[in-house]
Amino acid sequence: MKKIWLLGFGFFSISLGWSLYNGFVPFFLDNYLTSTALIGFLMTIDNYFALFLQPYIGNRSDRTNTRYGRRMPYLLIGIPIAALFFGLIPFHTSLLTLIIFMVCMNLSMAIFRSPTIALMPDITPETERTKANGIINFMGGCGGILAFSAGSLLFDIEESLPFLAVSAMFLIALLIVFNKIKENRDAIPYTILTTPKINYKVELNAPTIFLLAAIFFWFMAIQGMEALFTLYGINELSLSKSASAFSLAFFSLSFVLSAIPSGLLGAKYGKKKMILIGIIGLFFVFFLLNWVETVFFLRTLLLLGGMFWASININSYPYIVSFGSEHSFGTRTGLYYLVSSLAAIISPPILGLLIDLFGFGILFNATAGSMLFALACMLKVKTPSNTQNRKYNNKTGL
Repeated sequence: MKKIWLLGFGFFSISLGWSLYNGFVPFFLDNYLTSTALIGFLMTIDNYFALFLQPYIGNRSDRTNTRYGRRMPYLLIGIPIAALFFGLIPFHTSLLTLIIFMVCMNLSMAIFRSPTIALMPDITPETERTKANGIINFMGGCGGILAFSAGSLLFDIEESLPFLAVSAMFLIALLIVFNKIKENRDAIPYTILTTPKINYKVELNAPTIFLLAAIFFWFMAIQGMEALFTLYGINELSLSKSASAFSLAFFSLSFVLSAIPSGLLGAKYGKKKMILIGIIGLFFVFFLLNWVETVFFLRTLLLLGGMFWASININSYPYIVSFGSEHSFGTRTGLYYLVSSLAAIISPPILGLLIDLFGFGILFNATAGSMLFALACMLKVKTPSNTQNRKYNNKTGL
C-alpha cells in the first residue's frame, strides 16, 4: 500500500489542477465573453478530448514497452508540458492566447491522465484494488479541497499564484512517482503484447457493456446534479448563492471521508455488492431531496449521498478492469473516462432543458430516474467465473 500512497500524489496533482482550473479559469473567460453558454462550452474542452484521446492513449500505453515501463513515458512527456501551459494561463494577453493555453493544457493532461490511473492496477493485485482506488480518490479529494481553500487565498493575493503553485506541484508529483515507482520492478509481471490491434470483440464482452452503461447513467445523475445544484438551491429552496454552494460541499466532503472505507468494504464484501448498495442508496437520497424543507435535512441527505457515491465510484473502476487482462488496463481506463466524459457533456444540457420545460422541481426526479437505469444495467452485470477468465486469457494470448 505504500506505493499506492506514493502514486496518489499523481492523482492528487490531477485533481488539484482540475479543481483550480474549473474554479478560476471562468473568471478569465468572463473578461472577454458575455455568453455563459460559450464559457460553459470552453470549460468542457477536456471532456471532448477525453472522448477521443483517452481510449487511444490508454490503449497505446498498453502496448508501449520501454526501459521506463508502459505508463511512465506518458507521465514524463505530459506532466511537464501540462505544468508549463497551466502556469501560462493567468499570463494570457488576449482571448486567443487564453484559449491556446487552455487547449494545450488540456491536450497535455490527456496524455498522462489514463496512464497515471492505469498504473494503479499495474502495481496492485486484484484483491487490493478497491482499497488502492479508495486511497488515490481520497488523495484526489484532498487535492480538490486544497484547490478551493488555499487556491482561493493565493488568488486573492495575486491571480497567477495558484496556477504557478499547481505547476510546481505537477513537477513535484512527477519526481515522487518517477523516483519511487519503478514499473519494471513494481508492476505485476505481464507478457508483452505484440498484436497490432486490441480485440475489442473480446474486450467489449456483455459484462463490460452493461457496466459501461451503468457508469454512463450514474455519471449522468452526478454530473447533472453537481452542475445545476447551486441554481436549484437558489430557485427552488430560496438559498443564497453561498449557502447553496456550501451545501454541495457536504456531498464532496462526505465522499472524500468515505473513499478509503468504501475501498475496504469493497475488498471484503465484493465490488458489485457495494456498487449496488450505493446505487440504491443514492436513488433514495435523490428521491427524498424532492421533499426537503430545511437546510439541515438537505445537508444531512447530501452527507449520506456522498457516502453512497463513494461506494459506487471507488469500486467501479477496479470492477471494470477486473473483466480484462493486464494487457487491457490502459484501454479499459480510457473506456471508463470516455463514458464518464460523454455523460458530463450530455447531462447538464439535457437536465437544463428539462428544467426549462418543467421547472427546477424536476432535477432530482430526473437524477433518481437515471440511478434506476444504472441499477437495471448493474443487475445485468455478471462477474466472470475463473473458467471464463481463463477463456478470456486464452483469447488474448496469455
